[in-house]
Amino acid sequence: MNRFTRRQWLAGPALALLLAACATGPVVLPADDVHGALAPSGSLRIGVYPGSPTSLVKPAPSDEMRGVTVEIGRELARRLGVPAEFVQFQRVAEVVEAVKNGRADFTITNASPARAKDVDFTAPLVGLELGYLVMQGSPVTSLDAVDRPGVRIGVTQGSTSQGTLAGIYKQASIVTAPSMQAAAEMMRSRQIDAFATNKGILFELSDGLPGSRVLDGRWGLESLAIAVPKGRDAARPWLAQFVRDVSAQGLVLRAAERAGLRGTVPPEIR
Repeated sequence: MNRFTRRQWLAGPALALLLAACATGPVVLPADDVHGALAPSGSLRIGVYPGSPTSLVKPAPSDEMRGVTVEIGRELARRLGVPAEFVQFQRVAEVVEAVKNGRADFTITNASPARAKDVDFTAPLVGLELGYLVMQGSPVTSLDAVDRPGVRIGVTQGSTSQGTLAGIYKQASIVTAPSMQAAAEMMRSRQIDAFATNKGILFELSDGLPGSRVLDGRWGLESLAIAVPKGRDAARPWLAQFVRDVSAQGLVLRAAERAGLRGTVPPEIR
């Protein structure tokens, strides 16, 4: 996380709360209706996908799982007094579909209007810039050089970026990747000229792609929020308080730092 972002997060009225609340609070079990709404199977099924510090990263096989979804999910399970069960998918669209269908109870993802039709979101936890990753020699050298004839922009299949950029580009073409691993290979083999998603993922990909760089500027902003299946309204007030607590206690900030999440900005409250 860059210094600019950290100053923004720590500025203002939240500073005293962040400094005072350096440790998590004791487990206080919620009412039965809240417990049943958030973890109806008896465990909290947390939907994650690999390759994104917003969700799940594991630099080496022996490393423990990290990611904003991983850590905040564990904290939610702790406060509910239930086991945390991780359900892994290949891409974010599959995670959202699992939450929609009740095969997962919890994830953190971009609270877009399209996704809000399928799942319920809390207030945002963090903002994340959207940008482009390019390899050395790419014809895309700046944001102004993206929408040109012959330019191929990669996105993950079913992502918010795919839906948004399809309505923006007039000349560039969109190429979908089935996973982050596939996207990295497409960059390496020059099947695409740039890859578009949030900068948290872009910086993570760039670390493993020598000669790549994340372009300056942004083409949009994601608002990351907790997503749960629709119909679990009994838990809404308790979950809203949970969001306020983990934000004020600095848990979101520390989870982002441990996962190496970059490109963050204060969340936009819609």
